[in-house]
Amino acid sequence: MKSWSDIQIAYQVAKFGTLSKAAESLGVHHSTVLRHIDSIEEHLACKLFHRHSRGYTPTEAGEILFQDAAKVEERLDRMVSKINGLDQQLTGPLVLTSVSTLSPLIMPVIEVFSKAHPGVDISFQADSRIFKLEYGEAHISIRPGAQPQDPDYVVQKLLYTESALYASESYLRKYGKLQSLEDITGHRFLNFCQNMNNIPSIKWLNEMVPKEQISFSASDYHILMDAAENGLGIVAMDCRIAELKTDLQLLLPAPSAWRSTIWLVTHRDVHFSPKVQAFTALIKQCLK
Repeated sequence: MKSWSDIQIAYQVAKFGTLSKAAESLGVHHSTVLRHIDSIEEHLACKLFHRHSRGYTPTEAGEILFQDAAKVEERLDRMVSKINGLDQQLTGPLVLTSVSTLSPLIMPVIEVFSKAHPGVDISFQADSRIFKLEYGEAHISIRPGAQPQDPDYVVQKLLYTESALYASESYLRKYGKLQSLEDITGHRFLNFCQNMNNIPSIKWLNEMVPKEQISFSASDYHILMDAAENGLGIVAMDCRIAELKTDLQLLLPAPSAWRSTIWLVTHRDVHFSPKVQAFTALIKQCLK
């Protein structure tokens, strides 16, 4: 059998009755239409049209072919309409990616969004690696650190964050308070297992605190916070999140050099889809 495009072209001739009108509807030259008709008739070894001065009318064989072609075209049109409408609905999956550090800030937004749009299936992928939005690994990325530079990304400033040093009462009773960032002798600190120098406070830890004073390391921010609450050492953490941790005390005012930007990132191919627009608008409103 010839391709669907050949059948579709012949069907357009049957629908409009002339080569010129069929060619106009398809956006091609009438000679192209005639060539396809000759080709499919040769392949099927039968005539699909009666040719006369007023145009083309289907033969009996043509009627059989074009009745089924009309049904196929209708099904294809419905399928295309469904596909085109997928991104216009507030339904289906919505994948967010961020670092676990920001989970306490993002979760209240997810709760509000889920109540407003129950048809959207949200998943939150927390990972220190940068997800590739161009490969469809996530719809929305919420990232600290340097501004993403990919030309296909839509990058917006979501908020500025400040970090500072915190410790539990039990730690302070044993080791005392810090007087300054230079006053670290005799203190114990908590750090990430992996290099996280894109975060200014962690960069300070890696550059200024001797390794022998790193008493505990973990791969997850929440583990570090739990360790700090249990008196294992001093933790550098986001001030907004620290406000939620009543067992931890601020040791020094947040250094201005530790201020960083949280970026809201989407790929231009999905940026204007309603569910992406709805979530990004909500998180900007909630975290402003």
